[in-house]
Amino acid sequence: MFSLLPLVIILAMNGGVTSHQITTETSGRWEKWPGNPVLGGNLGTCFDISVLKEGAIFRMWFSWRPKNSIAVVESKDGIHWSKPVIVLGPNEQSGWEYVVNRPVVIRKGNRYLMWYTGQANGHSAIGFADSSDGVHWNRLSAKPVLSPDSKWEGVALMCPDVLWDTKANEYKMWYSGGEQSEPNAIGYAVSKDGLNWKRHVGNPIFRPAKKNKWEQDRVTACQVIKDNGCYIMFYIGFEDVSYAQIGLARSRNGVTDWQRFKNNPIIWSRRFPHDWDFDAVYKPYTIFDKNRWLLWYNGRKGDREQIGLAIHEGRELFKEHHHEK
Repeated sequence: MFSLLPLVIILAMNGGVTSHQITTETSGRWEKWPGNPVLGGNLGTCFDISVLKEGAIFRMWFSWRPKNSIAVVESKDGIHWSKPVIVLGPNEQSGWEYVVNRPVVIRKGNRYLMWYTGQANGHSAIGFADSSDGVHWNRLSAKPVLSPDSKWEGVALMCPDVLWDTKANEYKMWYSGGEQSEPNAIGYAVSKDGLNWKRHVGNPIFRPAKKNKWEQDRVTACQVIKDNGCYIMFYIGFEDVSYAQIGLARSRNGVTDWQRFKNNPIIWSRRFPHDWDFDAVYKPYTIFDKNRWLLWYNGRKGDREQIGLAIHEGRELFKEHHHEK
């Protein structure tokens, strides 16, 4: 495996997060790491990520707005990250990916597979690439593998999240569609080869819950995990187009009958104007590791987004426990 760790000295976690270091602005027994943000700073806006744990190393592919590109970093603890290396940049000759961002990366056999968002001329679509090392990528299609083609999908398809279903021998994708500024709802599609996708006839499969003020406007940018025979969705809910928080839902089949967590949202923005995630929180990406869930997310203050971490001890995610907002 290509390693980025020699590029930077990785700092130790010094024993990890202790119980007295908790922060608020969470529910469901989630706690923000007090040293947030973990990525951003002089890198500028970093957003919408995908993470794999390989052996003892975390690898994060993130959207790097100043470069209009996708980059990768590595970490031993999920907190202190190496110097970024751009792995997929714009392709202006394509006509549809002047900017690339919002990746999902999975490992299948000896290959890494990435579905990502290409953007140009006020439109977004989803592309597909593969790699032998997670750093050097080959585009597998000159055209998008999914583009908007129905009314609800509007002008933008973005934020793909993909699982390989061994039993069904197919890829399952959850994606966001609608407006270019922020998409409006979540759709679902399946594919045998990752290139040719069949949309679910009941799309969108996840819409805003108008009765819940925090997600009344739109829902988007989900990650779906298969855990204990159930599909668990982490997603963004918008009270309005500028204020986003993170929620949790589950479904037996990953398509219908989604049950929202009663204490949603699970993560919201900070209380003080100087905080790095004061204005909104976005795009969760979660891994279960060493009997705890690690959830990275974007926080926004003004026009700057950075990546933070939240931690949930233990596997059970749907126990009701709430910090008052």
